[in-house]
Amino acid sequence: MAEKAPKNKFKALSVVEALLIIGLSGELAWQVKLKDKFHRSDDAVAASANVSDDPQVRTRAVIEKEETLYQLDGKKILMNDGTYGEIFWPVFADVPACSHNMEQLVTRNGYSFYKENNKVASIAGVDVSDYQGDIDWKKVKAAGIDFAIVRIGYRGYGTGEIVIDKNFGKNLKEADEAGIKVGAYFFSQAVNTKEAIEEADLVIDAIADYNITYPVIYDWELIYGDNARTDKVSVEELADCCISFCERVRSAGYKPMIYQNKNTTMFKLDLPRLKDYDFWLAEYGKEPTYYYDYQMWQYASDGFVPGINGEVDMNISFKDYSTE
Repeated sequence: MAEKAPKNKFKALSVVEALLIIGLSGELAWQVKLKDKFHRSDDAVAASANVSDDPQVRTRAVIEKEETLYQLDGKKILMNDGTYGEIFWPVFADVPACSHNMEQLVTRNGYSFYKENNKVASIAGVDVSDYQGDIDWKKVKAAGIDFAIVRIGYRGYGTGEIVIDKNFGKNLKEADEAGIKVGAYFFSQAVNTKEAIEEADLVIDAIADYNITYPVIYDWELIYGDNARTDKVSVEELADCCISFCERVRSAGYKPMIYQNKNTTMFKLDLPRLKDYDFWLAEYGKEPTYYYDYQMWQYASDGFVPGINGEVDMNISFKDYSTE
């Protein structure tokens, strides 16, 4: 019996130690889980549900990933490819189709219009950057232009450095004083959500003192004919960047929008994830052939408008954002 006492004592100590280890492990696991929760919350990118009531607070939103295949409606979108000839995509059932009747588009004197009940129902606009130099906005207004989208800056596709347009403030101020409604855009070459948010914050700060009544727009583009830092950005990362920029803009009280040309939209944008944002389509010609819906259409890059030196991008808006 005397020999068994130490064994029982050690056995009891072992049980206590085991319980302490289990308890500490549980506490550590809980702390790790809590830390991970806040880390993921801090690094998530902004969703509309995560918008603060305080207009001074810029939020990020939780990016929800689609885990299942998207719903399709059985229709096909046909396009032409230089290698494969005619190609097709199935139509997304939950992405709104184009609501505009192309028979109601009219082109006159280099301007395109959309008519309803024999009356012009669209708004004529231009988008400008430092390339246009000094602009006489009173002449632009007199030429029938009612809105302008002004570039705030761009990120270099090689260096990744941000450059601010030197004329953006002058353009926003003088266009507004001439009676032209103004919005803003940023040419992005973001490769991740951190950079997209940086771009959004830069734009928000830049336009704070101006009367912005049209959308604030995310313009992410592919670079052709040269190597670019964005060449390997994935479809998922691009969608995350779009959401990051747009939700940051929304949380600051502006209307977000995405700009893109038809081909990049079809090849690169995850449309079901981005369907809740207004869309500015770039497709040049007499009428667009893009299947899904859009609220603004850039129909030419070689327009001429009195008051603007050289060529300028021409647009129409299918709704007046200044009344929203």
